[in-house]
Amino acid sequence: MTDAPGAAPSTPQPTTTRDGVPVAPLAGGFLPPYAERLHLIADFPAPRAEDLATADPAAAAGAPFAAEALAAMEAWEAPFGEPEPTRAAVEDCELPGPHGPIPVRIYRPEPGWAPPTPSPATDTGLRAGLVWYHGGAFIGGDLDMPEADAVARGLATRTGAIVVSVFYRLCTGGIHYPVPHDDAYAAYRWVRDHATEIGIDAARIAVGGASAGGNLAAGVTLHGVDDGAAPWQALLAYPVAHGGLWPTPSPELAARLEQMPQILRLPTDVMAAMNTNYLGAPLDADAPAYAFPGDLDAARLEGWPATYIENCENDDLRASGEAFARQLRQAGADVEVLTCAGVPHGHLNAVGSPLTAASLDRFAARLGRG
Repeated sequence: MTDAPGAAPSTPQPTTTRDGVPVAPLAGGFLPPYAERLHLIADFPAPRAEDLATADPAAAAGAPFAAEALAAMEAWEAPFGEPEPTRAAVEDCELPGPHGPIPVRIYRPEPGWAPPTPSPATDTGLRAGLVWYHGGAFIGGDLDMPEADAVARGLATRTGAIVVSVFYRLCTGGIHYPVPHDDAYAAYRWVRDHATEIGIDAARIAVGGASAGGNLAAGVTLHGVDDGAAPWQALLAYPVAHGGLWPTPSPELAARLEQMPQILRLPTDVMAAMNTNYLGAPLDADAPAYAFPGDLDAARLEGWPATYIENCENDDLRASGEAFARQLRQAGADVEVLTCAGVPHGHLNAVGSPLTAASLDRFAARLGRG
């Protein structure tokens, strides 16, 4: 299916974030540089739930594609240009966790670098921190993927904040919830306990993540709220907030999903299979609270910290991000939710795309708050 051109949706979108960073209006389709590649994937069908079990976690972040479709997706996802220049120093280390060591990568600005959107420093030079979790359908991804490495480098360069990127255990080989959540939360608590020694202001530790990593960041946030250790902010990119109670898309989003190339879809059955694998049990209303915070009622989400959610225009998961924002508002949280125009799911993995850079500008502005 080709992506039929359409008028921009009527859904209102602000022209800037609350921090004054530009936001493009919804496109009603794909924007360049994606628009020029739509022909590569136009004729492939949507992935199927039965394919997820045989997916190669090392290929396309575990996406369930046959060989021909996988080749098309690799062409679709190829870099659009050179990676943006960054000024980050990187340290690899392992943190203690309940299931064994947790690999993390700590990103700091290079000595002497003056960030363009600086995180205010304390009198002792401490800056904001971000604990970040990559995506990959809970079965793929690592610290080297752009959604982990390029995002962390980009945010540290823009803000001078310290970013700790976490390689949690993936749901393969019999691993299921709560293991990834336990890793994610242990890393967050370690950063809280060691904030000063790694250059972070303990009062300004955010958590964030993309897709499956957005799910983990949400679970860590709720766990922190329950433990009296809530993060400063939650920064969620196209999160998987819901499990068994998957939201119905808006009419505008439903039409968008029907028109876009179907290989880019994450249909309900695929999401159910992915979330069932993560949980290691059938999806139902009694799933553990930290597994799918979007399945909870508003009362259970009270005390949630300030949150920024950025969804993708051409993405089934937008329904989850939009619904979760509404739930958090009902719980009394301060929530800002926007849609990145003209992009597919996972656009933070795109190398050399100005649309990815624009998203990082918006996330950076949140870290630049005092």
